Amino acid sequence: MARTTSHIANIKLASRGRLLIEWAEKNMPVLRLIRGRFQKVKPLKGYNLACCLHVTSETANLMITLKAGGANVALCASNPLSTQDDVAASLVKDYGISVYAVNAENRKVYYQHIHRVLDSGPQITMDDGADLVSTLHSKRKELIEKIIGGTEETTTGVIRLRAMARDKALLYPIIAVNDSKTKHFFDNRYGTGQSTIDGILRATNYLLAGSTVVVAGYGWCGRGFASRAKGMGAKVIVTEVDPVKGIEASMDGFRVMPLAQAAGIGDIFVTLTGDIHVIRKEHFAKMKDGAIVCNSGHFDVEIDIPALEKMKKKKRTMRKFVVEYTLKNGRRINLLGEGRLINLAAAEGHPAMVMDMSFANQALSAEYLIKKARRLDNRVYVVPAEIDDRIAALKLSSMGVRIDRLTPEQKEYLDSYVMGT
Repeated sequence: MARTTSHIANIKLASRGRLLIEWAEKNMPVLRLIRGRFQKVKPLKGYNLACCLHVTSETANLMITLKAGGANVALCASNPLSTQDDVAASLVKDYGISVYAVNAENRKVYYQHIHRVLDSGPQITMDDGADLVSTLHSKRKELIEKIIGGTEETTTGVIRLRAMARDKALLYPIIAVNDSKTKHFFDNRYGTGQSTIDGILRATNYLLAGSTVVVAGYGWCGRGFASRAKGMGAKVIVTEVDPVKGIEASMDGFRVMPLAQAAGIGDIFVTLTGDIHVIRKEHFAKMKDGAIVCNSGHFDVEIDIPALEKMKKKKRTMRKFVVEYTLKNGRRINLLGEGRLINLAAAEGHPAMVMDMSFANQALSAEYLIKKARRLDNRVYVVPAEIDDRIAALKLSSMGVRIDRLTPEQKEYLDSYVMGT
């Protein structure tokens, strides 16, 4: 297979990476079915796809599927700490896919890699956090004329893109993969819930049972993490700014209070909001000695790390992903994974079984854009219901689960306004 252009850590890691890709593929039956059809009909033939996603074994299977569909694919990382270097090597050596990603790359290299992917001259973008799209709109506008559309994987990116659309700054249509039912109900809730705990435990080897865990944000990711922490015996506190979500968290059995109050109670703090400076100076000042702070939102802005740096007397690395800050009051705060996505910084991200549906959405949305993009306006769209339903049906089938079908009488009843009680 021809060698592609790339910037990766070490091509010699490819053999191990290929095993990881094959392991994930076994647990991605929906994407596998889509790949089989793509190989036959080549719906993406001749299209250049620029992808900015977490470079993991699950993502690798999406890239392989897109290539099977005829696409020319270039991939860079959507987070500097999430790249699996062995997977990146295998994608380049074994599958002939251009990859620009190195684990722990600095900010400068991170954006250089985004530009290298954009150098491929994409017609479709596939983003996770909207850094690719924002770079296009701010520094590579000359490329936008050829772009027919894009997709967005995560909540934070959708928020950014909807803001662009409101300001008439978005110059091509985007499908919000994140907002499909088969993505946020499962990836955000079950995937983030499990993988965030995985990251915390790998980083700290901390016992959750009996600990007080503070969950900042009760969206789908927060719901998932809170329920899993509770299931492991943690005493969970939820902080929120949305009154409806506050009611929901309370009725789900969690204590709900302002973060200023929770700051002095919690043992572990996890942010999952998509907003900036959720945990701030005033919160650090109230935390117990030895408190653990981490983030599972997309960007490393949810924890005010510059404020923590100013408050410190000293800091030291205690474990691979744990930096201990000793404050001037003598208390110690442990920051995990540099404040980046802890589930990817210290662990491997979501299980392949849940990413199967998320990446099925990505693949089918790319196909949909090729068919429909020229009729779409420059705004953010949800995944069409027929795609969502098809993925759900395929997933159920792969799980060996059957459900009922409406009878003709039931369909008529639901469609009628004449029939009463």
